[in-house]
Amino acid sequence: MNALPRLTSLSNCAGCAAKLRPDLLGELLEGLPNVKTKAALVGFETSDDAAVYQLSAKLAVVETVDFFPPVLDDPFAYGQIAAANAMSDIWAMGAKALFALNLVAFPKELPTSILKQILAGGASKAQEAGIPILGGHSIQSPEPKYGMAVTGVVHPKKVLTNAGGKVGDVLVLTKPIGTGIATTALKRELASKALVKRVTAQMATLNKAAGEVFASGKFKVNALTDVTGFGLLGHVLEVARGAKVQAVLELERVPLLPEIAQLAERGVVPGGTKTNLAHAQKGTRFPDGLPDAIKFVLADAQTNGGLLAAVPEKQLALAMKALEKKGVEAWAIGRLVRGKAGVRVI
Repeated sequence: MNALPRLTSLSNCAGCAAKLRPDLLGELLEGLPNVKTKAALVGFETSDDAAVYQLSAKLAVVETVDFFPPVLDDPFAYGQIAAANAMSDIWAMGAKALFALNLVAFPKELPTSILKQILAGGASKAQEAGIPILGGHSIQSPEPKYGMAVTGVVHPKKVLTNAGGKVGDVLVLTKPIGTGIATTALKRELASKALVKRVTAQMATLNKAAGEVFASGKFKVNALTDVTGFGLLGHVLEVARGAKVQAVLELERVPLLPEIAQLAERGVVPGGTKTNLAHAQKGTRFPDGLPDAIKFVLADAQTNGGLLAAVPEKQLALAMKALEKKGVEAWAIGRLVRGKAGVRVI
């Protein structure tokens, strides 16, 4: 009897590394007809995390969709991670999640028991988030894919976007980076058991607690996004360009998953991370002599990475205390300063 193939052997790219390049997306969207409406508070113009559409003076609907190929061989854990990643964009807008719809592509050659485990993983994360899954859509495909469309709500005046940063803001990140390199190492059977366990737990961790803290109103948050397929550099660059300021990224303050730098030095780098760096370095200044491996780490495509917030320096201590109280780790990794819109790594 033939053994079943590893799920990751069926995926062309790992997780959010499967995203199209940001520069290619810009080319594809340029010139497409777009119906203008005042009710559309957030669209794709600023590459933000979700669409926001105003329904009334006090209510706006937030809509997002996300799916990707397997990042792990464990189908239940894969379902958890894909669901957690899809829901993250709602919290990255300062919104409350309401419900989700499943998105499924699955090979007809594989046992449906594997798909049932994937769906069970997604359902477990929806239950943890306190939202129902109300339906979805499925197709046959040679490459498995799973994710969700998620709907949420927010007050129109309390939307948090990636474009509101101010000079003097401190950049706060809530998860270490390196998941793209880690899952590539897993796919190539080069990851240690400890790293697999650590990265699996991190990718499956909901950003709900962090999102609720940033949306609480207990301190000022000028910009908010989550770090996913375009990597830390790509998302910091979006924040800088959205605010028309310079982001200074302090290399020694950026948290990394264990083993990531060493794996990058060995050439364990996903294709999506390489294209991320090619795009981001056009707007980034690196220190002289910085190794390419470290640049790849900074540009590494993340799956369900942490939230990235721009918080006024005077309220940083309050923000960090509020995050800690909810059990959310956080690191101050840089700041926004006057200067040409872009990123400067120091």
